[in-house]
Amino acid sequence: YWQFLIWLAAMQILSIIDVILYFTKFIFIILGFRAADHPSTVGTLKRKYIYAFIKACPGTCISEIASDMSLSRGSLRYHLNILETENMIEAHNDCGKIRYFQNNSTYSEEEKMVISVLQNEMTRKIVLKILKEECNTNGDLARITGVSKSAITRYMKQLNESGLINENKMGKSTIYSINPVYRDAIEKMYLKFS
Repeated sequence: YWQFLIWLAAMQILSIIDVILYFTKFIFIILGFRAADHPSTVGTLKRKYIYAFIKACPGTCISEIASDMSLSRGSLRYHLNILETENMIEAHNDCGKIRYFQNNSTYSEEEKMVISVLQNEMTRKIVLKILKEECNTNGDLARITGVSKSAITRYMKQLNESGLINENKMGKSTIYSINPVYRDAIEKMYLKFS
């Protein structure tokens, strides 16, 4: 009988210790401490670097981010999806190529379109030549840029579909001009890409 009383006293003491330890967990939570597992911490760090890269280079695509950060595309897509669901970045579709922008209304839809177009070196050259009014026909653009007329036609079709360039037929020639809606955005963004 006396062993039962000792056992009962020991259980009472242990239960008091257990209750005290249980409430110490809440003290750490109240003070702002939390347990972090290492893999998610590393993932968060990668996402911070990816976000900083997108913020510094708006309109960048997956291949540029992957090559710069030495990440596999699958891992990068995973982190980009998380950043999108957290509304930190937004994706912009540019003729089948997904480009990423910071999501805080930094860029209007026109600016996103212009940035996406100016990412390509050849379209950037073409837009500059038309903007400076150095040349505005298919033949002149082909001669100055050193690209075939058929390639210029393809680029111009893409620019016309995006709405950045207007086409005016004059006889056999097609005269190209910058769409006035995008002119200010092109002039503003072109300085960043020069």
